This record gives sequence, structure tokens and C-alpha cells, in this order.
Amino acid sequence: MHKVVVSIINYRTAEMTIRCVASVLDDLKGIDGHVVVVDNQSGDGSAEAIEDWIGSLPNAAPVSLVRSETNSGFSGGHNQGIGARVAEYYLVLNSDAIVRPGFFAAILDAAGANPNAGLFAPCIEYDDGEQQVSCFRFPSPASELMRGAQTGAISRVFARREVALNMPPAADQVEWASFACILLRAEMVAQVGPMDEGYFLYFEDVEYCWRARQAGWRIVYVPQARAVHFRGGSGPVKALAKQRKRLPAYYYASRTRLFRQTRGMFGPVLANLAWYAGRGIARLRLLAGKSIPPSNAHEARDIWINVLSPLGDRRESGT
Repeated sequence: MHKVVVSIINYRTAEMTIRCVASVLDDLKGIDGHVVVVDNQSGDGSAEAIEDWIGSLPNAAPVSLVRSETNSGFSGGHNQGIGARVAEYYLVLNSDAIVRPGFFAAILDAAGANPNAGLFAPCIEYDDGEQQVSCFRFPSPASELMRGAQTGAISRVFARREVALNMPPAADQVEWASFACILLRAEMVAQVGPMDEGYFLYFEDVEYCWRARQAGWRIVYVPQARAVHFRGGSGPVKALAKQRKRLPAYYYASRTRLFRQTRGMFGPVLANLAWYAGRGIARLRLLAGKSIPPSNAHEARDIWINVLSPLGDRRESGT
């Protein structure tokens, strides 16, 4: 059994993946760890490039490549990475990230000091050192009302249900944390089970934290363990959202699945109606001569994706 196994998914990001693995190997020195790179059927030669790079390392380098037979998404890829080796802890790490020196010593020390916690969230930074928001509350109809309204008065009334937390967060506020970089205790994984492969991309980390907390496991924020998550490296959704363009169908399919699993049978409908109510409130800004905050293109329609079959089609896409 290893002390820690690091799971990294590659999907057409060979250069970033190699940089990520190199940072992990540098910091793993003296720790019984292993890196598993899962290629999610990239089909662009990046798996071969990574394989050649691994082959250039010293024979004892603790790195292996797993070739997925399908593009299994975030959950499916990391389930393969976690399942490839037995360890006491598993680090889920994005390919567009690196760990800072001292990362593993700090996060493993925190894990040893908190035996009742199952997830350990590091401090995640941008490449310029700015701290990212990486700890959150669970989404709810109230947070969807806020998101639709984008209005100060509503945000103040429902401030306790704001999804994003101020960093660093208070220990009792963290309900879920970003899986761009997170340490999982193997004992918790054995009890809670694998990540839900009904998600292709997005919200799978929210659901997993929900399941873990339902089983009694805590999340601990570890600011001494620092990782860098590069801007815009792994997916288009954040860039599209910033430009208020249409988001991929898999994003809304995952959103629908999450509200069904965490808020019950009517969760997706209640969340959507709350968002519509928020958009109605946003229109009241016109009475004060203010503009209406924009939503993502086609969002009023797209939030209903899979509402009649919330646990169905993942809307996966390899592009």
C-alpha cells in the first residue's frame, strides 16, 4: 500500500500534464507515492507523448499511464486513477495544475491530525499568486434565486446561502471544495464509493462532498498546502460564462442531476423556478434606470435539459 496515489487525467493536454506530473514527482521525494495518469481517449497523440516522457524517466520513477477505452469524463477518469493502485490517500489533481514545494508534507500532516475528516482541500492559487475561491456552500434554490437576480438586496437577504465562500473560509462553513486539487482518505472512499460517472463534467465534486458529508465525513481546509491552478487551462465553461456565451449541454445536464440528487424529486424544478424568479427581480432594475445583468446565452431554456430524466443522459462531448 502506498501512502498516497495521485490521479491526473489527460485529455489533449500533454504539455500541461507533463508539467503537472513533474511538479508532483519533485515534491513526492521521500514519500511513498505513485502518480497515475489516465488518458481519456485523447486521440491526438498526447497519450503517446506522455508515454514517451515517462519512458525517459529513471526506471524507478513512480509514474504509470492508464489508457481509458472511452472519454469517461472527470469522474470516470479519476475512478480509473484511484482504482489503479492501493493507497492510504488519493490526491485528485487537474492536469492544468502544479503543486508548490512542501505540498505533500503539509496536506498529509493535516490528514494525520484529523482522523475524522475524509477530504482535505489545499489553498489553490492562480499562477500570479492570487488565491482562488475553492471552498463553497451547496447550491440551493435560494442560491439560484440570487444567481438569477444578481441584485444587491437579494444577495444580502440570502447571504448565508451564497455558494462561494470568502477565502480563507471558516471551518464550519465549508460544505464542498473544488476537485481541481483535493486529498481523499481511502477509508472514506471505500465507504462512500467511487465518484458518480453519471456526471461528465462539472458538479461531480459537489455531489461527492454531499455524499461524504451525509456519511459523516468532514472537509478540512489546509492553507499550508498550496497548489497552482492555471487560468483557463482545463475547460471552456469558465471562459464562456465570463463572456455570457452559451454553456455546453453537459454543464446543464450535470446541474440537473445535482439538484435531483441533493434536493429531491422536485429539486431541479424548484431551482429553475427560483432562477426565473431571480430574473424577474433583475428586470425591476429597469424601474430605477439600471440595466438588467445578463445571463448566459439560452440559459432560460438550457436549465431544463434533462429535467424529465434528471439521472439520465450525461450529454458528454469529446470537444
